[in-house]
Amino acid sequence: MTDELLYEVRDRVGVITFNRPERMNTITIPMLDALSKRLLQADADPDVRVIVITGAGRAWCAGLDIGAAVSGEGIGGEGSNSSGNGEFNLREAPPVVLHKLDTPTIASMNGAAAGYGLDLALGCDIRIAASGAKLSAAYTARGLVPESGGTWLLPRILGWSKAAELLFTARTLSAAESLELGLVSQVVEADELEAATMALAREIAANAPLAIRAAKRMMRHAMSENLEDHVQRQYLALLPLFKTKDFREGLMAFLEKRDADFQGR
Repeated sequence: MTDELLYEVRDRVGVITFNRPERMNTITIPMLDALSKRLLQADADPDVRVIVITGAGRAWCAGLDIGAAVSGEGIGGEGSNSSGNGEFNLREAPPVVLHKLDTPTIASMNGAAAGYGLDLALGCDIRIAASGAKLSAAYTARGLVPESGGTWLLPRILGWSKAAELLFTARTLSAAESLELGLVSQVVEADELEAATMALAREIAANAPLAIRAAKRMMRHAMSENLEDHVQRQYLALLPLFKTKDFREGLMAFLEKRDADFQGR
């Protein structure tokens, strides 16, 4: 692991922090490797019900470390797309890992998300932005395309026309513009971001974790299934949930008019 990526668990919430503030939290290969491993670690931990990703300093993640890429030592250098010897494996890239996780993910965007950072933010289930945060899709202005998933994610989030406009113009959006488009679900003042993020995370964590994980899997499958196939999948997902202690707890809590105490069993 690397000190440039921090991890802690608080109140059933796994908090991952980009910790390279002097470089606007730009991504290096060791950070990518550590991020994928931390995401998988959190997803496998029964004590973690929500994963929050945030940044230290004034940026959330300003993209790839361009200096390392230009020198050939970072992402984009020779061999950086292959596996082994500590090199970057695209099949284990954080946006791919994010998509496969069953644990809900929140991007707590304290500042700018650009390039690869934007791809990472789009890969999270929910995005909350500080009022001064910006989302930059300036890929084509740099002679590039989204590094890892942006062209797959943006049309699904915004629809084809708006995604095309954003990518083709290489536009940078304010937090307010991002909220209007639906790229983020909340915008709060910077000094309220952590509290707002943790409040939402705790609200999610208070619900039945097995049901939430199943719901996220269903949403993921729904992106590539027709309605008939998906309804059958939903039914098969319900059957084991009916047998859980959490289902009985949820039912009794409703009947007794009290908060449920879900144990993930």
